[in-house]
Amino acid sequence: MQMQGEIKYAITMENVNKWFGKHHVLKDINLTIRDQEKVVICGPSGSGKSTMIRCINGLEEHQQGKIVVGGVELSDELNSLDHVRGNAGMVFQSFNLFPHMTILDNCTLAPIHVRGMKKPHAEELAMSLMARVKIQDQAHKYPAQLSGGQQQRVAIARALCMQPKIMLFDEPTSALDPEMVKEVLDTMIELTELGMTMLCVTHEMNFAKQIADRVVFMDNGSIVEAGTPSEIFEAPRTDRLRTFLSQILHH
Repeated sequence: MQMQGEIKYAITMENVNKWFGKHHVLKDINLTIRDQEKVVICGPSGSGKSTMIRCINGLEEHQQGKIVVGGVELSDELNSLDHVRGNAGMVFQSFNLFPHMTILDNCTLAPIHVRGMKKPHAEELAMSLMARVKIQDQAHKYPAQLSGGQQQRVAIARALCMQPKIMLFDEPTSALDPEMVKEVLDTMIELTELGMTMLCVTHEMNFAKQIADRVVFMDNGSIVEAGTPSEIFEAPRTDRLRTFLSQILHH
């Protein structure tokens, strides 16, 4: 972890820019996330939220600026990518589970092949984490046999099996039916008690109020405002944030 004064930073972004062709998707992003901090990123569609979180995990390449994750600067060198992905677990909108593998095998695949864990140890770890997200009784089923909410909880358990220090969530509830949203958010709220650093892109504002130490509002590729949930929701400073909140909170 990067030290600056006495504060430990899990993630540092300095003047990060990214383009898709001529489209300038991320514009001079500066953001530091402290060790064990819970940060929610919100903003309208197309504001660059998902791109930003994918750049932190090296899934997208940034063209300018500097990203440091867990004390290692992200570059196109393979070992830097491996280090970052080992430190930062990622949960996507779509669950990205392997359909031909059981839930248990989905969860043990990376620890065995990437971490070099012995199979019995990996299975024991996976079962304990599946119990934490309340799906241990589904271990020998296949993804298609589970509901969307259960599959997303498997995806969370799978990410935790790599024992990351940081969890990145990219709109983890957006593909779910409304009644399944709560079970996934409840799982994430329980995870906050593990003392992990958590970065979550979401439209679930009540969740943000409940778990976030800080809320970051993005629009048009830039960070417009960042502050505590009460600062963002009760005292927005910009018209852009006020407009966004009036649309999303009265939706």
